[in-house]
Order: sequence, then structure tokens, then C-alpha cells
Amino acid sequence: MILLCRASLALLLAGTAVGLASPAFADSLVAVSSTAMAITGDIELDDFGIVFENGESLVFDELVGDTFMVGGEQVGASVYSVRTPSDPELNQGNRLCGQGDVTYVAAWGDASDASLTIVAVFDTQDVPDGDDAMCASYTYAYP
Repeated sequence: MILLCRASLALLLAGTAVGLASPAFADSLVAVSSTAMAITGDIELDDFGIVFENGESLVFDELVGDTFMVGGEQVGASVYSVRTPSDPELNQGNRLCGQGDVTYVAAWGDASDASLTIVAVFDTQDVPDGDDAMCASYTYAYP
């Protein structure tokens, strides 16, 4: 009887710990720019990574910046390093950067339209501080 109670308590505590540690749900974003529609399709994006329409993904290592220069103006953004740099094959054989492993991903809200999110990808060694070093950018909207 005591073992059953201890086992039940252990299961209850394990279930509570799992519930507390469960990750947040990713944002579902709809491709709206021609590059996003042609290359990535719709995406799922959160602080842990990005999943593309065809199921390929990039896993983020860490948040390395919370501001970013866009067109010469500083904006609030999330800049992530990519855990294992790669340039996954996406829709119709297209790739994010075209010729180089993606090392960083930045995401920010469009200043002219709050319903849009811009995602830029980089194949640089150094942490990017602006959109001038990106190899591509993609625009998405919330459904």
C-alpha cells in the first residue's frame, strides 16, 4: 500500500513538473511576400526555432539580441543564433540563403503595418546588428 501511494505521488509530481515545463506554442504565420510564398511557405515561429511549410526547420541556440537596425533605424527585434547552421531545402528546391548555411535569424514587426512580421536570415560569422548583412528576408502575417 505504501509503495502504491509513493508511486502515485511520484506520478502526480512528475505530471505537475511536465505541465510547468511545457513550452509555449509557436506563432503560426502566413507567407505574404512573394519570396516567403515561393520559398518558405507558411511558418511556425517561437523562441526555440522556426518550422517551414514542408516540415524542415532551424533550431535556435540562443537569443543574442533584442534590437536591430532596419533601414538605418533601430527597432525592437529578436535575433537568434542557429544551433546547427544549415540552409535547408524548402519549397520547390529553394533555400533560405541560396548558398550558405544560415547562422542567425532575426524577426521584427513591420513599422508600417503592425500585422506583419519580417524574418531575415544571415550566413555571417558575426552576430548581425542590422538588415544590411542579411542574405534574404521574408514577410508574414498572423492568420
